[in-house]
Amino acid sequence: MHSQKRVYESNKLQKRLRRQVGQAIADFDMIRPGERVMVCLSGGKDSYGLLEILISLQRQAPVNFELIAFHLDQRHPGYPTHVLPRYLDKVGIPFRIEEQDTYSVVKRLIPAGRTMCSLCSRLRRGVIYRVAKELGATRIALGHHRDDILQTFFLNLFFGGKLKAMPPKLVSDDGKHVVIRPLAYAAEADLAEYATLKQFPIIPCDLCGSQDNLQRQQIKVMLREWEQKFPGRIQTICNSLAHVQPSHLLDRNLFDFASVRAQDLPFPQGDIAFDEEPLREATTSLRQADAA
Repeated sequence: MHSQKRVYESNKLQKRLRRQVGQAIADFDMIRPGERVMVCLSGGKDSYGLLEILISLQRQAPVNFELIAFHLDQRHPGYPTHVLPRYLDKVGIPFRIEEQDTYSVVKRLIPAGRTMCSLCSRLRRGVIYRVAKELGATRIALGHHRDDILQTFFLNLFFGGKLKAMPPKLVSDDGKHVVIRPLAYAAEADLAEYATLKQFPIIPCDLCGSQDNLQRQQIKVMLREWEQKFPGRIQTICNSLAHVQPSHLLDRNLFDFASVRAQDLPFPQGDIAFDEEPLREATTSLRQADAA
């Protein structure tokens, strides 16, 4: 019975993740027929989950696309070189593993106690873009999920003074590649559970993944506490990123405030800061009655 329940839960979770990934791909036009998608594997739970879900979708999707896995061996001390080749041979997908000692570069240039993410990420991106060109990849798929996007939003809000998150689809820094994040709707907790059920051979990170003092870690704790106290809040915040009203912000580049003029007709997007739907409907009815 326990085994049957495990299989049931695993299938249920996989279906949910597959549906969310498929929805993100459709919503943001991530993968078109004939695309060659290079899936970047870090050795962590998220990228493993992304690869397996894309393999599953590839078998059932109405469009044909190629998958190739890519991993950057950054020459971490004690790095298990056999783990990923063995796994990728098992799932039967072509792959490329690139060796480049970015670990020593980061450790040499970043003082002890300082965060390493920025430099490490920049070095990795350079290798990823080069390899994508060599492989003829038309899409670069990264394993960032819904929680990564929200954490980035609050990092920019609290520490960067910007309303900016992590886009599900973008043009790369060099302008030559399209980067996609098919896990944009997937929750980290689901991916962690999926990794446990699938028993992915996780390779721990000895650089940024081992630092506990990151601002991102602070945001992660905050969001986790919010979700524990107010279940559903995380998804509500995520939904808000897809429903932006520039006229109710302060960015003059997004909305032409200088052209705002009074008008005789009702204006649905007017002075409504945080009206709940029933209150909004009642207010509209009163205004219509007054006008009559």
